[in-house]
Amino acid sequence: MTTAPISPTTAPIARVALVGDRSPHVTSHTRVPLLLEALAARDGLVLDAYWIPTGDAEAEAASGALARFDAVWVLPGSPYASEAGALAAIRTAREEAIPFLGTCGGFQHALLEYARTVCGLAGAAHAEQDPGAEDPLIAPLACSLVGHSGLVRAEAGSLAEAALGAERSVEHYHCDYGPAPRHLPALTAHGLRLSGHDEDGQVRVVELPGHPFFLATLFQPELSGDGTRPHPVIRALAAAAVAHAARRADGVTARLAATLAGSRSAG
Repeated sequence: MTTAPISPTTAPIARVALVGDRSPHVTSHTRVPLLLEALAARDGLVLDAYWIPTGDAEAEAASGALARFDAVWVLPGSPYASEAGALAAIRTAREEAIPFLGTCGGFQHALLEYARTVCGLAGAAHAEQDPGAEDPLIAPLACSLVGHSGLVRAEAGSLAEAALGAERSVEHYHCDYGPAPRHLPALTAHGLRLSGHDEDGQVRVVELPGHPFFLATLFQPELSGDGTRPHPVIRALAAAAVAHAARRADGVTARLAATLAGSRSAG
């Protein structure tokens, strides 16, 4: 069965969980309101966004509340107040097939969650959170990317390429940590795709094949421009969230119709 495309006039409102420890000192956080306004005005993609501090995210995941969102976006701002909360949010999105975007710290923790939960690497650590770790999965970068811009190449046919709308793009960073290359084969062996790299071949984008939308970028698409023209990756997440909301609404309608039909036949 085919589904008709969603037009801006009929698109449902999508509920999006913004997971992170909101701060006026984190530029990507201050950009979010502008991006939400621009998505609605320019693209007809209306997002009802809720900030969830990492300290609350673990309980929200355990209660099932996070699973009722149409997208989960884990934003920059690490070290998070609760590493466990950030990981729980990512796991919920991954296991419940909820559109997910992780940027900067969200990228790092998406790899950490996958390593621990899927690859069975219980000792996988983030050096920023655990500076005493002997062999961290997320380690200090040889060269800091704070304030850096650089070329990113997306693999042909990847979600990264589709989201970026191009094979190559120049992206903006604000981070000091990234994945240790020696641990990457374990992640790919368990299904994670390393779909974007910089000019030196370092991983900058990962995705999860088979998931409706699971993308994580070490760069920060929130920093693109002045916030009035959402980065293609953010538009892609918004479109995936709206599509998820539409499927959820269709499911509710179908269940209601089945219940009414059952009531009529019983009467």
